Amino acid sequence: MPSLRHIGFLLLLLAGGVNASAQHVQESAYQEKLQGLLSDKTPVIDVPQLAKNPKVMLLDARPKEEFDVSHMAKARRVGYDDFDMAKVKDLPKDTAIVVYCSVGYRSGKVTEKLLKAGFTNVRNLYGGIFEWVNTGRTVVDDSGKPTDRIHAYDKNWSRWVLKREKVY
Repeated sequence: MPSLRHIGFLLLLLAGGVNASAQHVQESAYQEKLQGLLSDKTPVIDVPQLAKNPKVMLLDARPKEEFDVSHMAKARRVGYDDFDMAKVKDLPKDTAIVVYCSVGYRSGKVTEKLLKAGFTNVRNLYGGIFEWVNTGRTVVDDSGKPTDRIHAYDKNWSRWVLKREKVY
């Protein structure tokens, strides 16, 4: 029997939809970039939806260098290039999971792998951690303290970070 947490997460997703083309970010140019980058086949959740449901398991698909600068509180780093199912073997297949990276591309690929492995309640964070900070939400450093720093991936992608100190 699903827990109330799982039922609430499912209702939230059903109410907001899961199609990437139906999701939005604040900056219209960023929205256009994401629509060309992300797969419509990968279920997503946007920042406002996630902010309403803080009890999901957050998985960070970025490298350790990016994660150490800042990440979402209580996130588990699973990586992208070094992703392995062993990193999530302790999670029940029905765990409510949101995977994120900088913008959503790498996390989308990890989301696909989790779904293929039988996880049933997985979403990719539309707009990634960039949109999380662009909407004024908190990130923490490697010691767990709030920080204004964000790893901006590289100079090209950093233009989508509208708030915070950019680190490379």
